[in-house]
Amino acid sequence: MHILVTNDDGVQAPGLLALAQAMRQIGKVTIFAPDRNWSASGHVKTMDRPLRVHEVTLADGSPALATDGAPSDSVALALLGVVKEKIDLVVSGINPHENIGHDVTYSGTVTAAMEAVIGGLPGIAVSLHSPEDFHGALDYSTAAQVARRVAEKVLAEGLPERVLLNVNVPYLKENELKGFLVTRQGLRLYRDALDARKDPRGKPYYWIGGEFPIGVDEEGTDYGALKAGYVSITPLQLDLTARQAMEGMKKWEW
Repeated sequence: MHILVTNDDGVQAPGLLALAQAMRQIGKVTIFAPDRNWSASGHVKTMDRPLRVHEVTLADGSPALATDGAPSDSVALALLGVVKEKIDLVVSGINPHENIGHDVTYSGTVTAAMEAVIGGLPGIAVSLHSPEDFHGALDYSTAAQVARRVAEKVLAEGLPERVLLNVNVPYLKENELKGFLVTRQGLRLYRDALDARKDPRGKPYYWIGGEFPIGVDEEGTDYGALKAGYVSITPLQLDLTARQAMEGMKKWEW
């Protein structure tokens, strides 16, 4: 079994190392990730410049491949032939913050798993619901073992075609988890604010800032599961067609 591990926080991120170590309990692991942080990068495909790939060594001494491209570029490069050996599964993460609701369209963690699905492979994105005001080194051990269990299940049971899993893990000890729930996307509330400034020459520039986003605590959703102490597993598909709108629109006079 050959597993490709990637992320959007950069190849030296501690969450990536924890994930890779957990995946090694299942099979052979190849690590291929961006050489810098691409958080909130969305689904990027770099077409306007060449992509570079180089070998790096992680904190535990294991080798990895790094690229100056985006998370989805990392997966695409691997599947297109930079990694010679056939890959069976792509696992992305562990992101230090949850990816719920509309986050999935922004998240490089999730869109890396989407790139796996486009390439015909099962993809899993794993994120940690860490406390908003947490300071210091995060403990990824629970999320890593959750990722291993989910990966084992996917390899044993398979996934429907063109479906990936978005996994979010509460910041708890493994024995404190309430269990695993299959959930739907919840509602993410963004509290963005525009910070307008001027440079030394008097020209305006902008930061998109604001408070950390929150979620709506609703039963059956990704955020609701996290708040209740459950691992949230949300199956996602790349077909974004609003089918419920189609019949009404077909009656419009064009």
